[in-house]
Amino acid sequence: MDNKKRVTIAIAYILVVLIWATTPLTIKWSGQGVHYLFGITARMSIGTLLAVLLVIWHYRGFPLYGKALQVYVTVGFAIYGAMLPVYWGAQYIPSGLISVIFGLTPIMTAALAAQFLQEQRFGINKILGAVLGVAGLATIFIRQIKYGEHALWGLAAVLIAVFIHSLSAVWIKKINARLPALIVTAGGLVVALPLLWLTYAVLAPSLPAVLPVRALWAIVYLGVMGSVVGFVAYYFLLEQLPTSSTALITLMTPVLAVWLGNWLNDEQSGITVWMGTALVLMGLMLHQWGALFMEKTFRSTIPR
Repeated sequence: MDNKKRVTIAIAYILVVLIWATTPLTIKWSGQGVHYLFGITARMSIGTLLAVLLVIWHYRGFPLYGKALQVYVTVGFAIYGAMLPVYWGAQYIPSGLISVIFGLTPIMTAALAAQFLQEQRFGINKILGAVLGVAGLATIFIRQIKYGEHALWGLAAVLIAVFIHSLSAVWIKKINARLPALIVTAGGLVVALPLLWLTYAVLAPSLPAVLPVRALWAIVYLGVMGSVVGFVAYYFLLEQLPTSSTALITLMTPVLAVWLGNWLNDEQSGITVWMGTALVLMGLMLHQWGALFMEKTFRSTIPR
């Protein structure tokens, strides 16, 4: 691997970590002073326009064969089905918790892949990792009880989003269309955007008379960085790095997101949330690298 490619990978890695860590907070900001549906619809409108223009410029258009269309529909419904509960839930829970719950994505994806793709079944390390992750989630849920019913529903909504996101990742792999990341992202956005417009027209109030500056910049940031740059950079890393390296991203972003919420949005997490976060991250580490650790430990105990 030449130096130029190493630099490109490093930049992409840093971008993904920063974008994923800041996305929950900017989602929360994008709904301040406006209906949450306005925030998500405006964001996806910006992201779709940018992504489609980039596809036309770089690829001269979209592939329209059978598997490609299946991928667009899968990604589109995943964006629509996952983003709506995230934006709704962000009204009621601290932004950092969104990232913590999404940290469970690798565990949930692996469980679904074992079921639908007949991939490697759960070993003891993966089972223990899942148990720790659920224990961390339960700890966080207990903390949210004091904030009332809406906080619990907010957590449940984000958990539903994680399930939809994980299921779509497995389904895309099952389709196996082998499309460039930009085309996958743009195609999914093209499918999701009309659904969001329709939902806004049916459920949301009229357009806001005044758009707060913070909400405006949060929407623009999410439209450009969250919906396009972050997705493309992540899929690029999946092609260039081993799974263990990209999995580290899900370990770093929850801690950064909780810290950013405390620092920039005065979110009081409390010791219970940090304990729950630690359990989720420990579960993720055990799920991802537990087998390798146990194998090395076992080998070191064998007399030579």
